[in-house]
Amino acid sequence: MYFFSFCSAPHNELLTEFYRTETFIEHPAGGYKRIFESCEELAEPIPAHVTGVIPAWLNGSLLRLGPGLFEIGDEPFYHLFDGQALMHKFDLKNGKVTYYRRFLRTDAYVRAMTEKRIVITEFGTTAYPDPCKNIFSRFFTYFQGIEVTDNCLVNVYPIGEDFYACTETNFITKVNPDTLETVKKVDLCNYLSINGATAHPHIEQDGTVYNIGNCFGKNMSLAYNIIKIPPAQKGKSDPIEKSKVVVQFPSSERFKPSYVHSFGKTENYFVFIETPIKINLLKFLSLWSIMGTNYMDCFETNDKMGTWFHLATKHPGEYIDYKFRTSTFSVFHHINCYEDQGFIVVDLCTWKGYDFVYNYLYLANLKQNWEEVKKAAMRAPQPEVRRYVLPLDIYREEPGKNLISLSYTTATAVLRSDGTIWLEPEVLFSAPRQAFEFPQINYSKYSGKDYTFAYGLGLNHFIPDRICKLNVKSKETWVWDKPDSYPSEPLFVQNPDAQNEDDGVLLTIVVNPGASKHPAYLLILNARDLTEIARAEVDVIIPVTLHGMYKA
Repeated sequence: MYFFSFCSAPHNELLTEFYRTETFIEHPAGGYKRIFESCEELAEPIPAHVTGVIPAWLNGSLLRLGPGLFEIGDEPFYHLFDGQALMHKFDLKNGKVTYYRRFLRTDAYVRAMTEKRIVITEFGTTAYPDPCKNIFSRFFTYFQGIEVTDNCLVNVYPIGEDFYACTETNFITKVNPDTLETVKKVDLCNYLSINGATAHPHIEQDGTVYNIGNCFGKNMSLAYNIIKIPPAQKGKSDPIEKSKVVVQFPSSERFKPSYVHSFGKTENYFVFIETPIKINLLKFLSLWSIMGTNYMDCFETNDKMGTWFHLATKHPGEYIDYKFRTSTFSVFHHINCYEDQGFIVVDLCTWKGYDFVYNYLYLANLKQNWEEVKKAAMRAPQPEVRRYVLPLDIYREEPGKNLISLSYTTATAVLRSDGTIWLEPEVLFSAPRQAFEFPQINYSKYSGKDYTFAYGLGLNHFIPDRICKLNVKSKETWVWDKPDSYPSEPLFVQNPDAQNEDDGVLLTIVVNPGASKHPAYLLILNARDLTEIARAEVDVIIPVTLHGMYKA
C-alpha cells in the first residue's frame, strides 16, 4: 500500500505526496531473486568505492550474518533459514571502507563440504543418510538420535570480550570479528537448563546478557527460562561458565512449547509472549528419528488459545501470575518495552491470525515471478505494528472497565469475571502486505525506556525493498527506497555528540542486481530524515542477510 509522512520539511512533503498516491515499487524484473543465490567467500578484504562523505566519528565494523550457500552439489536447501552461515564485514576507517566475508566453519558446513551433500538437518531441509551406505547402515542411522544443527546464520552478539554467531538451537559459535575466523563451538546445554536460546538476547550497558529458551523441568514439565550471562571480569573465567537461570515462565501446554523468537525487557520486568505457533515435541522426538523430518515439519498451531502475555520481575526474578490474554497473532520481533505510571508498554511487529509466517519463506516461494510472489503473500497473515499496555495493578478499576489510564494510547486492558485481563492494542502502523519488520531503535540509550523512534526493514509482499522510520508517538513515517534495490535490516549508530534520540546514522546493505557495476553497497543514511549521507559500493553480489551488529 503506502507509508505516510506528515513532516514539515520540504523533502518529507514531497515524500508524503508520493506515497499518498497509494503506490509502491513493483518488481516485475525479479531482481530480488539474486539475493537468494549462493556466492563465494572472499580470500581477503576488497576496497569499496565511496561516494559521499562518511562521518569522521564512524570508525568501526558492520557485522552481518545470513545464508550464503543455498545448495550442496545437487542438493538444494529449501527454506530461507537453511543456507549455510556466511558472515559479512564492512570495515569503516578514516572515510575508507573494505568488505570481507567468510563462511562459518560449523560442523554443518565442514561436513557438508567434506561429504559433498547435506549432512545435518536444517530448519526446513531434511538430511538423509548417506546413499552410499548399505541399507542396514542407513536404517541404524535413523535411530542414532537427533543431531541438532549448529548453522549459526541468524545473528551475532558480544558475550564478555568475545563475539558469538547464533541461530536458535543450543549451539553458538565463537568468531574472531577481525578475521571472521571460526574459533569454537559452544553448547549452552553444558551450562544452563535450556534446549535452545533465541537469536535476540538483550545486552545491558555493563555487558550483562539476558536471553530466553524453553526447557524441561521436573516430571517432564515444560517451561521457558530467562537466562543471565554476567559481564566479563578482568582475570576471571569465561562469563558463559557463570550463566544462570533468573526466572521461569510456565507453558500453556505440556508437550507443545510456543515458538519464541524474541522477548521484551524493561528496567524492572521481563515480558514473554506465548503465541499459538507450537512445536509438537512428540512429533519432533518420534518422526525425526524414525522417518527423517525437519524443524518445519514439527510446527503446528493451536487456533483456540489466542495469544498470552506473561510478566516477571527482574530483581529478584519472580513470575507474576496475571492472565493477560488477547486475540490471536504471532510475533517474531519486539520493538521495545518500557514502564510508565504503573503500566508496561509493549511495542511489537505482529502478524494477524495463527498461520505460521515461516510457511511463506520457502525459497521456492521467494524466488517465484513477481505476480506469484504477490499471490502467495495475499494468503499469508497481515503484518501490523501494535502497542499493547499491561497494567501492573489489575484491580485499579472494577471488572469490565478499562484499566489503562495513559493519555497517549488507545490500547485497553479489561479485567474479566474469569480473572483474565483482555488486551486490545493500538495500531501504530498497518498497510496491506507491507510489513515494518526487523525493527531497531537507539538501543544503547532507549532500550527498556520511553522512546519515540523505531527503524525497520520494509517488506513488500515479503520482499525487502525499503528502509522505514516510524514515530511511535505521532505515527509519522519516513521511507528510503530505490527501484530494483533490496536493503537489509537497518542498524542505528548514535552520533557521539548526539543531543536527540535520532541523532545518528543507519547502516544497511543494499543489493542492486541490475546495476552494470557495483551491484551491492553499504548505505549510510541520516537517521533523522533517511537522506543518504554516503555509500560504499563493491563489485560483488551480496546475498540476503538477517541480523547483525555494529562494533565500534
